[in-house]
Amino acid sequence: MTVYSYLIILICLSATFAYINQRWIKLPFVIGLFLLSTILSIGILGLHIWLDLPVERYRELIEKAHIENIIIDVLLGFLLFAGALHTDWTKLKKEIRSISVFALLGVLCSTVIIATLFFYTAPLVGINIGFMYCLLFGALISPTDPIAVLGILSKANVPKKTELTIVGESLFNDGVGVVLFIALLELVRSGSTSFDFSAFGLLFIQEAVGGIAVGLIFGYALYVLLKTIDHYETEVLLTLAFVMAGYALFNYVHISGALAMVVMGLMVGNFRKGISMSDTTQEYVHKFWELVDVVLNAVLFMLIAFVILLVEFKPAYIVLGVITIFIVLFSRFLVVFIPQKLLGRFLNMDKKAAKIIWWGGLRGGLSLALVLSLPSSETKDMLLVVTYLVVVFSILVQGLSIGNVAQKVMKGSGDSKRSV
Repeated sequence: MTVYSYLIILICLSATFAYINQRWIKLPFVIGLFLLSTILSIGILGLHIWLDLPVERYRELIEKAHIENIIIDVLLGFLLFAGALHTDWTKLKKEIRSISVFALLGVLCSTVIIATLFFYTAPLVGINIGFMYCLLFGALISPTDPIAVLGILSKANVPKKTELTIVGESLFNDGVGVVLFIALLELVRSGSTSFDFSAFGLLFIQEAVGGIAVGLIFGYALYVLLKTIDHYETEVLLTLAFVMAGYALFNYVHISGALAMVVMGLMVGNFRKGISMSDTTQEYVHKFWELVDVVLNAVLFMLIAFVILLVEFKPAYIVLGVITIFIVLFSRFLVVFIPQKLLGRFLNMDKKAAKIIWWGGLRGGLSLALVLSLPSSETKDMLLVVTYLVVVFSILVQGLSIGNVAQKVMKGSGDSKRSV
């Protein structure tokens, strides 16, 4: 099958499931798509027991599609740029303290907490795993994904500043998480069996600082080009070209394309946009990237649902996966509530906001893409099962319940207005 054939299948299934969801089920867009595509995948596996379905052929097609490359090398750049483009920096910077703490320190601390607990828990179910792989798992499962939760939060009368914290955290912690994972993976591939602080530090700085720097440079270059013309078709194409070429180039030279896209998106959407783009151009640029965001998110959640066809559900893996759900929730609890308790006034955050941020820390497609990019081994197979179970719980349980949680948290509080 060609790439175009895969795309036809994904778009047709996405459109079908989106219609079914909007017509009858009425769940939030991406949660509905993920649920229906997961049911389809489970149905294929279930019917295989009674019917002679070519499940192995389906698995082979999915493996050849290299879902991890599609998500990491293609979709992530578009999604991060689109998310940053639609983010109001003047509002976001008011919550920059909490965003910085959660996106940087939160991801680093969460990685260590999850890795440590996972390392000592796995042997209890008969699984032995090296600590470096535990760190890799901590890095890939720590970044949060707000896509499925933001629409629900907006309807739950959550304060705007809480939404902004979740949005800002996710924009930056995706980049930080990818940088952290890549740096750790390079150590593993080099044959290191123990954590080398100096080697890790150099790789992390190269990826993170380099990504932010080139994001600023390319963002300013794009601003200059947009300022010199007033033709929205050309300006839309320029943004598309900078995202596609820039993301590919940065990743090729081992600089974080993810962080670069966040910075570039923030610059295009906020830096002197009244000078660089006319009102008409701004409208078309934002509408274009809004549609790109919607379509690619639909494709993303279809892809991660089909990962179930690649998973080998051994009993020990399932038990460890269930335990890991609680490990991830506990880690998220620590990295949210400890800063809130110690730095609540500095972060401008109360317990109500902390509860929503804790339960709204969903895991999504990035985590599955990263685990799929690991070298083939029995450890990868185990981590794939564990990651998949965490993501399914996160999207379907936390995603569907966050609205009720937010309403209960905010009920009766004097902060029920959506203040900025």
